[in-house]
Amino acid sequence: MRGHLAMLAFSALVAGSFALGAMMANMVDPVAFTALRFALASLLIGIGVLAGGGVVRSDAAAPWRYLLMGGLFALYFVLMFEGLKTAPPVSAAAVFTLTPVLAAGFGWLLLRQRMTGRMAAALAIGAAGALWVIFRGDPAALLRLDLGRGEAVYFLGCIAHAAYVPLVRLLNRGERAAVFTFGTLLAGAGILVLAGWGAIRATDWASLPAIVWVTLAYTSAFATAASFVLTQYAALRLPAAKVMAYTYLTPAWVILWQVALGHGMPAGGVIIGVLAVAGALFLLLKDEH
Repeated sequence: MRGHLAMLAFSALVAGSFALGAMMANMVDPVAFTALRFALASLLIGIGVLAGGGVVRSDAAAPWRYLLMGGLFALYFVLMFEGLKTAPPVSAAAVFTLTPVLAAGFGWLLLRQRMTGRMAAALAIGAAGALWVIFRGDPAALLRLDLGRGEAVYFLGCIAHAAYVPLVRLLNRGERAAVFTFGTLLAGAGILVLAGWGAIRATDWASLPAIVWVTLAYTSAFATAASFVLTQYAALRLPAAKVMAYTYLTPAWVILWQVALGHGMPAGGVIIGVLAVAGALFLLLKDEH
């Protein structure tokens, strides 16, 4: 139950990054922004780790694990903001809901986690609903595979996100979720600073609009630090497909965020896909026993 509650909170927090991210994606380089975001999130998590007992020597064993995990999540967030330059927030959130299918595949490949018939049916329904939203409720666009560039770019990031979930369970050696998150974020920040140093230096940080700083504060504290801890906490208690099942709530949360920010409701055809995606969640979460 705690794992499920963690992912419920995760879905609501992550949805905010789509709504806010779309408003500032074209105002700052995604690598520079994500590097600063990871650095601030590392600071927040590091304070929490110190308050909770600090880091022991065994936590630093096999540091390559943190580099791998940090690299995957850094890639995910960079491609997310790159995709949001052109993809509508609800459409991008629908792309995010394809991660349970991908996570189930990685879960089988890395951990031999098997799916039941109901889980497979739920993933199929969720994927169909996601595709309906991604192609804007237009069957002709779906048949033409008329996929926007932003959605395609973000899908590549979702592949990295899906691989991350089963890798948490595979690579964790008993470290607390906060400690493992801290190592992952710190490694990701280091990778981003090295890869994007030119973009970081070229960014005129002082002249950036307020929405960039609001998004940075929100994504650092909630959509990065908190969601990292929540995902890793849940991944140690639930199968990868069920952890990522909560992504099916993200489009619905994004719609609520969009309405709250004054952007209105999406078209009725898109809502049908969102409802199908949300319905798949209940099939996935039902106790198989």
